[in-house]
Amino acid sequence: MSEMMTGGCACGKVRFEAAVEPHEAYLCHCRMCQRSTGSISIAFVNAKLSDVRWAGEPDWYESSPIARRPFCARCGTSLGFMFSEDAEKMDLAVGSFDDPAPFRPKHHFGIESMHRAWINTEGLPEYRSDEYQALVDRWVEAVGKMPE
Repeated sequence: MSEMMTGGCACGKVRFEAAVEPHEAYLCHCRMCQRSTGSISIAFVNAKLSDVRWAGEPDWYESSPIARRPFCARCGTSLGFMFSEDAEKMDLAVGSFDDPAPFRPKHHFGIESMHRAWINTEGLPEYRSDEYQALVDRWVEAVGKMPE
């Protein structure tokens, strides 16, 4: 069942509202997504274009002859993916939602470029950012507190 959710870029210039199915998210590992985001993979959720409303229009990057990607030119946040022609749907980046907690991955895509060492990280040491004093000190000096 679709749920109305909100999101946007890091600086707040681009905001959106979309009806999405949180349990239909997936991880894309294709090289285009890796290069576009600078990451090993990106978590996406699909939405009908008619169910996406932008407040502060995103900038668009023609990432290939068949696709384009919304992003914020001011802060650089990658917001999604869609085919250039005849698109009825698009993918929105899970990390750009205000609350990404409800999302659950359903499958992997683009596995020909998957870096499996980054998939199961169970057992690696875990550290909280608010317990790294050098980082806390920088945030407190800059804005008075740690960001949420």
